[in-house]
Amino acid sequence: MKPEVSIIVPVYNVEDYLEKCIESILSQTLTCFEVILVNDGSTDKSGLVCKEYEKKDNRVKVIQKENGGLSSARNAGMKIARGKYIGFVDSDDYIDPNMYKNLIELCEKTNGDIGICKFGREINGKKVTELQKKIIIEFDNLEAMRELFKGELYRFSVCNKIFKKSCFENILFPDGRIHEDLSTSYKVFSNAKKVVYSSEIGYMYVKREGSILTSKFNEKRLDAFLGWKEIIPFMTQHYPELSKEYFSCFAFGCLDNVYYILNEVMEYKKRNRYLLVIQQIVKTYYKKIISNDLLSLKDKLIITLLNYNVLSLYSFYNTKEMIKKLRIK
Repeated sequence: MKPEVSIIVPVYNVEDYLEKCIESILSQTLTCFEVILVNDGSTDKSGLVCKEYEKKDNRVKVIQKENGGLSSARNAGMKIARGKYIGFVDSDDYIDPNMYKNLIELCEKTNGDIGICKFGREINGKKVTELQKKIIIEFDNLEAMRELFKGELYRFSVCNKIFKKSCFENILFPDGRIHEDLSTSYKVFSNAKKVVYSSEIGYMYVKREGSILTSKFNEKRLDAFLGWKEIIPFMTQHYPELSKEYFSCFAFGCLDNVYYILNEVMEYKKRNRYLLVIQQIVKTYYKKIISNDLLSLKDKLIITLLNYNVLSLYSFYNTKEMIKKLRIK
């Protein structure tokens, strides 16, 4: 029987977390699904764990491949996915038993193309979640895109969502990048006529030491700006009425990265090189950013300093206390 949803799990050197992740998927109250474990060249025992689950549960399929990164692993999984819907789970996270049942029911009841639940978080083994009154909101294509860039209910991550497979037609994750969700989600959302959001927590994000996005700033984080070089022309062409939202989202991304670079990169030459990468794209869109009324005067001041002279940022951020006050959350 054809599965309702294909759940794709990229796996790379996560033997300490993998069993909890897989068990949370196999414990879903939805029963008609397939799990595609993509072993992306693991050098620990993760590959063996995948094979063991494949042997004992016929819903589990394993792909063995050379290491190519998260995007490559997800793309490999999508090639063999048979479900009407596609979901993604990172192998060091876990999910609520009702997550996929709830999301599929939401989509089926509303004829939605994308279903979204709320993230929960686990930090140092403790759940950090904010319980909220249950709400369900339906968005048409334009309003779903608006919310994607506003980020009040959801953002670019694909992990707390299910997608009709048709939404991914001719779309792949970009090989070799981090921030791959940023570079992909907007294109997938553009293919969705309706998006449905539920405030129920379904996906548990586990923050752990040593991952790329929780470690100190490194050059790979600048991959986000490769994404923005694609996002802004796309949105300008197809969604010009959302310019305030996507330019403010871009600006906040710039400000966040400036903060981390100044606070965490101690090597002067590296720091300058990273800031110049951001400056280059800011210069292209400076007029659009500076006229955006969704940004505060403080935000615009920092963007202006970045646009004209990165060295001026050093004196502006002259103490760690000042940096904390100006940090964009």
